[in-house]
Amino acid sequence: MDVLGISAWYHDSAACLLRDGRIVAAAQEERFSRRKHDPRFPLRAARACLAEGGIEAAALDAVAFYDKPFPKFERILDTHLAVAPRGLPGFLQAVPLWLGEKLWVPDLISRALGYAGKILFAEHHESHAASAFFPSPFREAAFLTVDGVGEWATASFGVGREERVRIDAELRFPHSLGLLYTAFTTFAGFKANAGEYKLMGLAPYGEPRYAGVIRDRLLDLKEDGSFRMNMEYFGYLGGLRMTSARFERLFGGPPRRPEAPLTRRELDLAASIQAVTEEIVLRMARHVRRETGQRRLCLAGGVALNCVANGKLLRSGIFDDLWIQPAAGDAGGALGAACVATHHHFGRPLPPKAGRDLQRGSLLGRAYGDGEIGAFLRERRLPHAALLEDRLLDEVVELLAAGQVVGWFQGRSEFGPRALGNRSILGDPRAPDMQRRMNLKIKFREGFRPFAPAVPVEDAAAWFELDRESPYMLIVAPVREERRRPPAPGQERLEGLDRLAVTRSEIPAVTHVDHSARVQTVHPDDNPRFHALLRRFGARTGCPVLVNTSFNVRGEPIVETPLDAWRCFARTGMDALVLGGFLLRKAEQPVPADAVDSGVPHELD
Repeated sequence: MDVLGISAWYHDSAACLLRDGRIVAAAQEERFSRRKHDPRFPLRAARACLAEGGIEAAALDAVAFYDKPFPKFERILDTHLAVAPRGLPGFLQAVPLWLGEKLWVPDLISRALGYAGKILFAEHHESHAASAFFPSPFREAAFLTVDGVGEWATASFGVGREERVRIDAELRFPHSLGLLYTAFTTFAGFKANAGEYKLMGLAPYGEPRYAGVIRDRLLDLKEDGSFRMNMEYFGYLGGLRMTSARFERLFGGPPRRPEAPLTRRELDLAASIQAVTEEIVLRMARHVRRETGQRRLCLAGGVALNCVANGKLLRSGIFDDLWIQPAAGDAGGALGAACVATHHHFGRPLPPKAGRDLQRGSLLGRAYGDGEIGAFLRERRLPHAALLEDRLLDEVVELLAAGQVVGWFQGRSEFGPRALGNRSILGDPRAPDMQRRMNLKIKFREGFRPFAPAVPVEDAAAWFELDRESPYMLIVAPVREERRRPPAPGQERLEGLDRLAVTRSEIPAVTHVDHSARVQTVHPDDNPRFHALLRRFGARTGCPVLVNTSFNVRGEPIVETPLDAWRCFARTGMDALVLGGFLLRKAEQPVPADAVDSGVPHELD
């Protein structure tokens, strides 16, 4: 039973191939098109998944789409008509796109894939729920999905049991936690559906002094986590902006211009909306626990990528266990739709789980073997050393221990927004200047952006207050007390972004201002080479932790191919690059970094 899931047209289009309920492959279109958050039909991603599965589209049992276009179009029409004539600009922008392509999904799938078989549709939040429950380690659990908006739903909860997920209740548009958070993201000068990570990263540098205003003026928040938004403060119902003039007056003036200096207002707004988001998520979770009686919870939807809220939910003890879909946004909808088709429509049983999730570290994309990589290096005449694994790991450990930054390209690419050890940039977290250096010289992004620590799963508890696996960087946990460092004299008085200069722990490059970290635990069964590198670095330095950030620069997707990786390496401040079993040193490369162009525009967000 082969089912191809598709998500498209809103954010992070993707494809996923399921075979008898097991994930064969999953990929996002952006990795192939090199267009960040590419919303177009994921033809390249679909072809890559089919190739990985060794199957032609014509042989599929079904193609499943992750939402229902006609109900979504109905919502868009109803919304614009309800605020007419104010909604006319948005209406004129949206309708041609829908009438030209988005409504005719079966025809497009048939033409694009050369497929004439069964096409199935799941509801948007049903896809999110399925992506949360079916790959999870649980055979029975509650689920909670929270995002911007699907057809009409903006959040839902219910129960998954064996081969079925059942939605029990939902919150409906325009009242949306995802859209509320995005409104503050754009007001702070960041891009919608791209800058929410930045707002979350900025929050610890501010104080939540606007949280009361948000609760009192913008929301009518209920004990069960449901809420109504005061739409007079928002512009997304019919306009082309997220916020209104009334919002601007409430928060002290117009939005911050992109790239303008960050002020105390933006820091405090970030802290405030983060605090309110955490409160809403906790209220929702308590309600789900009361209503379902379940001890385990699965999360999906874009808000589930808020790892700070996830960490607080875990530590609250509301649920005994928590599993979060690593591709929690729209990309994961492709996986969810394929699961709905496999288990709901065709009635196929769940594969055995044996206490671990079915996502296999989310390393579900294409792999490039040493034969292919070696041919690429020889064709380009790029100086390199071919090394056996022990020698390769030793060389990389010495580079990292010496403070150098290494691009690390191995095996199958990751599915979801995080690099998990196969398309990663690595550094030594003990270096006090590593966070700023990697942000400004390599990632070309704001210096406050936090990095994640990767640590072998068996060593995590010695460094972080974490009692379980966190394989997908989706849980923030405190650095252990004994690993922390007191501020230097005078540093305790620093405020705002000046606090970046404070060394807070033995691993300052991954320790946030509140002594927390977005932890990735690495299991040897999921990623043996990356696990071995971490262990060897620990044996060499006494610290089995590395900075792990995605292999890309600001405004570009994570690299997919060896050529993508080399281009990124050549034009940034990385010191070395590992492609499979090959090591490349920057000093030996024939072309200076500033003379290389990837051919991809720098879309500064």
